[in-house]
Amino acid sequence: METFKRLPAHVGIIPDGNRRWAVTNGLQKKDGYAQGIQPGFALYEQLLELGIREATFYGFTKDNNRREKGQRDAFTKACVDAVRLLSGRDANLLVIGNTDSPAFPPELLEYANRRVHFGRGLINLNFLVNYDWEWDLNHLAEDKTLRSAEISRVDLVVRWGGCRRLSGFLPAQSVYADFYIVDDFWPDFQPAHFLDALRWYQSCDVTRGG
Repeated sequence: METFKRLPAHVGIIPDGNRRWAVTNGLQKKDGYAQGIQPGFALYEQLLELGIREATFYGFTKDNNRREKGQRDAFTKACVDAVRLLSGRDANLLVIGNTDSPAFPPELLEYANRRVHFGRGLINLNFLVNYDWEWDLNHLAEDKTLRSAEISRVDLVVRWGGCRRLSGFLPAQSVYADFYIVDDFWPDFQPAHFLDALRWYQSCDVTRGG
């Protein structure tokens, strides 16, 4: 494994392009979501090998629920399947999302908005499931804290699929994050994608406005 002088303590992952991958491969849009699970675990193993301490994966947002039912069912199932598989790994899991909404999968309620420890707990892994940035920030007015307060500041956000936007990804934690784009779709994930992001990160400004 390549060594780096500077690693991000916390990486944000936006795994975009599942639907476009499906269409490109002659499938229905909904069929792309299940193809995103294996890449997530390949990246998980890479994170462990590198010694990165925290990562947040975007599952689905409140706005994603505007998609047709077949797609909603598919991305919800992919999130549930990913968490169930993770329960056999060495990670401290935190699922953040609006559990008051019927779109939040009941299978994940036991992991919701609290950190659950699995195995040796080698990394903090956060999943944003039915996440809504307004729901997160509006809690500040009520209890003077973010609903995602247990999630640390993000150093590097990596987005697959070629789009250049955060899509509401942890706005408070990402305020000084560096942002790297991978043009390939998420189901076509390769370890080289993340290594390229880390190489790029080596030369990023770390003054945070200072």
